[in-house]
Amino acid sequence: GRELRKVRSAGAKQLCKAAAADLSELNMRDATLDVRFTESEPSAVGIDKVDFLISTNKGQPHAPLGSIASGGELSRLALAIAVTTARAKPQSAPCLIFDEIDSGVGGSVADTVGRLMKQLGRDRQVLAVTHLPQVAACADHHWVVSKHQADQQTVSQVTTVQGEHRVSEIARMLGGERLSDTTLAHAREMLGTPV
Repeated sequence: GRELRKVRSAGAKQLCKAAAADLSELNMRDATLDVRFTESEPSAVGIDKVDFLISTNKGQPHAPLGSIASGGELSRLALAIAVTTARAKPQSAPCLIFDEIDSGVGGSVADTVGRLMKQLGRDRQVLAVTHLPQVAACADHHWVVSKHQADQQTVSQVTTVQGEHRVSEIARMLGGERLSDTTLAHAREMLGTPV
């Protein structure tokens, strides 16, 4: 248990340092992560209870994640930890699944989330559920999940969108159901396709 504590403690320091850099990129420049080890009854997983603590603003003490981090901050922290651990052990997670990891974020932070997820996807499979066009535009493949009624039942449908259909979907995510020349042009720009 004591040997495991040493290894965990060293790993925790590296994780906190690396995650701070990713948090800074995600517009949490003053956020710092800390890991607290509290001795507990020996078990198959060691002799420590491990708690993650965060300080989201300069001068604030570290506190448990759930007590001070907002939903958007928790999403960004989860992404920063995923990116940090994936970089440290690229083969440890051949597939990552993010279910609305971008909730509570927008604007330039959403751009960064999309970019970081694309970076993760270079050497592993990344599946993401998102409602943000900035994140969807970074994907190599894009599917739309929709629901409709058929024979008194709700049916879910998954459709691949490519080419102009993808441009239209990104535009819909940007501006709603009514597509305009402006939202279509913005969608093309986000996707890097000619206007």
